[in-house]
Amino acid sequence: MHFPAVRLVSAAVVALLAGAALAATPGQPAPDFTVNDASGKPVKLSEFRGKHVVLEWTNPECPFVQKHYNAKNMQALQKEFGAKEVVWLSVNSTSRDHSEYKDGAQMAAWMQKQGGSPKAVLIDDASTTGRAYAARTTPHMFVIDPAGKVVYAGAIDDKRSANPADVKGANNFVRAALNESLAGKPVTTASTTPYGCSVKY
Repeated sequence: MHFPAVRLVSAAVVALLAGAALAATPGQPAPDFTVNDASGKPVKLSEFRGKHVVLEWTNPECPFVQKHYNAKNMQALQKEFGAKEVVWLSVNSTSRDHSEYKDGAQMAAWMQKQGGSPKAVLIDDASTTGRAYAARTTPHMFVIDPAGKVVYAGAIDDKRSANPADVKGANNFVRAALNESLAGKPVTTASTTPYGCSVKY
């Protein structure tokens, strides 16, 4: 009578290990994905091989996301590195069943209102890509190099608050990682603990 329970536990462990294997870890290949953008067009990560890519997990309802957009910090990064041909993808993995879910039209309108300029806003409403990357917070940032490897994963900066005033003077891990990687140097700080709201899976 105990065998079914054992099999259930074993299956759960296998599932957890499989999820861990998919998580995006610095030094490892970034999991490929195809996700529709806000207009419904499929966007495939591997299409951008040969360029640096930033993945920014976002949710307009999150005070920590609002911090970086209200302070114009996220928009400044998008503009700065977009000019250097870095592909910036903003990803919303909020489940379509969650009260904070935004469809493509709503996300596009929000990003336009913020003055943001990512290459695309991705609607990961099945949360598949968020889970593949083990994205934990909004924001949660990943930098991928031209070879398709993750070179940075974690927080946007070292000021772990929702106060826009704290953006000034913060050590921006994403900017540092991109500048080093674009210069052909190894990323000094490749991993940090992300902060923000939980991703609404």
